[in-house]
Amino acid sequence: MQLSHVQCEQYRRDGYLIFPELFSRAELAMLRDELARVAEINSEAVIRERTGAVLSVFRVHDMASATASAPYTTLQGMPCFLEPARQVLGDRDLYIHHTKCNMKDAIEGAVWQWHQDYGSWRLDGIERPEMATFLVMLDDASEIGGCLYFLPGSHKQGRVEPVLDDKTTSYKLWCVPKQRLLEVMSELPEPVPVTGRAGTAVLFDCNLMHASGHNLSRHPRWHVYYVYNRCGNRPQDVPKPRPAWARGQDWQPIHPAFAG
Repeated sequence: MQLSHVQCEQYRRDGYLIFPELFSRAELAMLRDELARVAEINSEAVIRERTGAVLSVFRVHDMASATASAPYTTLQGMPCFLEPARQVLGDRDLYIHHTKCNMKDAIEGAVWQWHQDYGSWRLDGIERPEMATFLVMLDDASEIGGCLYFLPGSHKQGRVEPVLDDKTTSYKLWCVPKQRLLEVMSELPEPVPVTGRAGTAVLFDCNLMHASGHNLSRHPRWHVYYVYNRCGNRPQDVPKPRPAWARGQDWQPIHPAFAG
């Protein structure tokens, strides 16, 4: 799948693109079954809410991981993901920094505060914000269900020095400081709720400010994220690096995969 000139311009302007219902119901059923299986694995790559419900599952793309899944490994090289990522990053040699599956449980799924993903990835030793994320909605995403919100154009602010939030969720998150966030919000369009039917995919910039609300619905909200980075932008050595489930260590270029 190749992005059009209009799509490329939109990505540069807003920091994201939405692809409605990119995956079929059969494909989604298989991916949900696989994620449900992996979420039962006892691994440090499976993060739980304080309630005991699964919050996030990492590293499903890597067959060397305890949480590995063959379908999710294949997905990273599918043309519908890999080719647009190559286009927006201007490089054919990409690897996966990490995969993350966020599983907001019905009623109890917690918020994620406003943040930039590169806020923490810079701390992983990645020197340049030359990264992009593909999100797949495994469930319908609604506002009551705790959908994402994007702040269009906020990626143009560059990386904002983050502050650590270790109280809002069970996962420590590097967030945009409140005062700086309010300043940026006053300068840009209103935040956009990222809603859609299951199977919708979203490509977004690593410096785009985003957040998500509490899941108040009776339905779960599962999202899967693939983080693409240029091989030439691999992490430099840092003191006490995060484990491999959060900070990828396989920097070989992804080979394209084809369905069939």
